[in-house]
Amino acid sequence: QVQLVESGGGLVQTGGSLRLSCTASGRTFSNYAMGWFRQAPGKEREFVAAVSRSDNLAYYTDSVKGRFTISRDNAKNTVYLQMNSLKPEDTAVYYCAARQQLGIFTTTSKYEYWGQGTQVTVSS
Repeated sequence: QVQLVESGGGLVQTGGSLRLSCTASGRTFSNYAMGWFRQAPGKEREFVAAVSRSDNLAYYTDSVKGRFTISRDNAKNTVYLQMNSLKPEDTAVYYCAARQQLGIFTTTSKYEYWGQGTQVTVSS
């Protein structure tokens, strides 16, 4: 089993930036494909970005392409989500997730492990 802890959320103005981190413990981090999801109040959890085990593949939902960047540092057991040009519609609780498999995954049902989430609020 792997434990995931997110950090880096907060309150930021429109156009600002935040970097989220998700640190894993418990298993070999490099064996896990990683993803970021978000959930706004009253809405379903949605896919944001995903990265493969070796950081050579990344995928984004259309609404964040060109603004967000997912990356990972396997030596630090950490995956990052750099968020630039933030908009009020990016406001949500952001979750990281892990799946012990080669590949890249964009649906919640594919992931085995989840963090507790970190709140991101973008003011207009």
